[in-house]
Amino acid sequence: MITTDFVAGSPCWLDLGVPDVRAAAAFYGAVLGWDYESMGEGEEGEGGMFRKDGKVVAGLGKLTEEGARPAWMIYFTVTDADATTRAVEAGGGTVRVAPRDLDAWGRMAQFSDPLGGQFAAWQPGSTGGAELVDEPGSLSWTELYTSDAAAAKEFYGGVLGWQFSDMEMPGGGGTYSLITPAGQPEERMHGGLVEVGEEDLALADGRPYWHPVFAVTDCDAAVAEVTEHGGTVRMGPEDAEGVGRLAVCVDPFDADFVVLTPSRT
Repeated sequence: MITTDFVAGSPCWLDLGVPDVRAAAAFYGAVLGWDYESMGEGEEGEGGMFRKDGKVVAGLGKLTEEGARPAWMIYFTVTDADATTRAVEAGGGTVRVAPRDLDAWGRMAQFSDPLGGQFAAWQPGSTGGAELVDEPGSLSWTELYTSDAAAAKEFYGGVLGWQFSDMEMPGGGGTYSLITPAGQPEERMHGGLVEVGEEDLALADGRPYWHPVFAVTDCDAAVAEVTEHGGTVRMGPEDAEGVGRLAVCVDPFDADFVVLTPSRT
């Protein structure tokens, strides 16, 4: 599970870049019950925070990078963003945004893994990350679709120190690798990675990509809001044994995410 103590290697933050901030705020407000708080308007600086029940859950900004696709960016906690950057380069990854301070909040950097999957690192300052996780309307899991699971495990294990445990997916669907931060027990598992075919990487033009899983109280109701407000559904809703009821969705800008009503234990 994801918690807000944000140990090294755990997901701590995510933000979305889109061409139309106001439309995205309306979409996610309908689907996830989020309130949008602007941090300043303007052609270049439009963006702000999403809140759920008054607590910050994610960021939203205007997509300005030429050729970039709208997508969720997931940040992982690190103790030293500069050391992480060196590890990324040593492991064959690419530095997209060099380490930089964001006032007193913390220090961030953004990368691509050797196969093209984009992710980010956050070295906490005064801010550790999201204020609400693993609750309805917040981040509950992270997932990497990759073209080479073995290579991905080697890279991320070296950069973020992750531990992996493999499980076979039902119906011969392949192997799913569960991710736990270094030195943490299995209950701190926060995500997974899976090797998929070219057709499943089409959203990112064949490159691997991360996407978030958001907990919801009613998966079918959330899916109805997705379609009503201009999004689409790529898979589901369907029940996954031991996991819950889930659907893979795409927002009106082609950024993908999953909604999940977890199984009751």
